[in-house]
Amino acid sequence: MEEKIFLENSERKKKAIGLIHKVYLAQLKTARKYNAFTKTRSEVRGGGKKPWKQKGTGQARAGSTRSPLFVGGGVSFGPKPRTVNKKINKKERRLAILSALYLKKKEFKFLEEATYEKFDNVKTKSILNILSTLSVNKNEKTLFILKETNRNFWLATRNLKNIEVTTAACLNIEQLLKTKNIILSQQGLELINETYGKSYT
Repeated sequence: MEEKIFLENSERKKKAIGLIHKVYLAQLKTARKYNAFTKTRSEVRGGGKKPWKQKGTGQARAGSTRSPLFVGGGVSFGPKPRTVNKKINKKERRLAILSALYLKKKEFKFLEEATYEKFDNVKTKSILNILSTLSVNKNEKTLFILKETNRNFWLATRNLKNIEVTTAACLNIEQLLKTKNIILSQQGLELINETYGKSYT
């Protein structure tokens, strides 16, 4: 019986990791910017005059030096700026975020919600004091998950390159996977469970 439960759990974990991988790749694909740009023969400047007469020269006929056959001419089938949107079902995305959180639950550090609500001292030192209190190394990737947006708190973290701030309603799969420590409040955890549909603990 115990062996069966173990196999079920391992299979569930494999499926969860596969789903996380799928959602992560989709996010990377959507975030990628395709900015490469080439001009077609109609967009290249010049080439209005016929380079040589139609017959009698022995050359192949040509109507413009902006043809793709000429150096400095347009490009046939070249790249153009475009956007790519890899669609992921809402339920899959939510389940992937919950699964990523479940895999990271050992890295959870809890902080009182009042600390965020009363935070009005926009200084990096204040954030360093919080990290020190929670025994978190400032050189490790750390993610603060707030219940709601707090501009002062965000401003205080900007000088720390390893610190990121997000809200419970805007979790990002890439942030969750790359972070070493996750700092949140109990109220924030409850909001995560409400937002993403079910409890993962």
